Amino acid sequence: MENTLKTYFSDTKNLLYSFLISLPLFLAYELLILISQPDSSQIVRISVDSWFKSIFSLFGVNTVSITLLIVALFGMFILYKEREQLRELRFKYFPLMIGESTIYAVLVTLVATFFVSMVFAISANDPISSLTGLQKFALSLGAGLYEELFFRVILVSVLILVFQKVFNNKNWAAITAAVVLSAFLFSMVHYVGSMGDPFTLSSFTYRFVFGLILNGIYVWRGFGIAAWTHALYDLMVLFVL
Repeated sequence: MENTLKTYFSDTKNLLYSFLISLPLFLAYELLILISQPDSSQIVRISVDSWFKSIFSLFGVNTVSITLLIVALFGMFILYKEREQLRELRFKYFPLMIGESTIYAVLVTLVATFFVSMVFAISANDPISSLTGLQKFALSLGAGLYEELFFRVILVSVLILVFQKVFNNKNWAAITAAVVLSAFLFSMVHYVGSMGDPFTLSSFTYRFVFGLILNGIYVWRGFGIAAWTHALYDLMVLFVL
């Protein structure tokens, strides 16, 4: 049993499982955005996704098409790079990964319950209150994918490399500093843009702590688990709490 769990945790943290488990989030998000928001001139997207697509639009290309192309190319690279492990791919791990993410999401939700009324209260004038349930569902999936991709995979990883230089390759210090700074930036981004929330100290502190938890999950369990934990948590907050 111990060896089985050790193998599961070791295998599912790697790039191959993270890509495959997060792919449904990407496809569902893009599909639901198109279905729920047919007017392309007024599409509401996750802020990080909008950043990426704004860059693509500068080159005069279809942003959705280029995003799909990049994901396809990246997927082909991962499948080639991990071709040895691909032969031993264990499909039974995927429902276990979803279950694991659900447990983390529920635990975070339980811990956060008494904050919810302050942090996630949505006034009538809040932009998100005007969205449909399908749009909120899509944005929850997108938040799990794009925010984890940017704030965990890109930002935490880059900051770890930077802080390793600062702290003379003391790995624990580099990871700690990267986790804290990334959580701070993760919290701050929720107050930026037209869909940003009004800033309050309570909501900032909550999101900072939530960012710390997600950073810890990413460092310990990898991108796929962190992305699904974030997505499932957002769904619980929007549709349950």
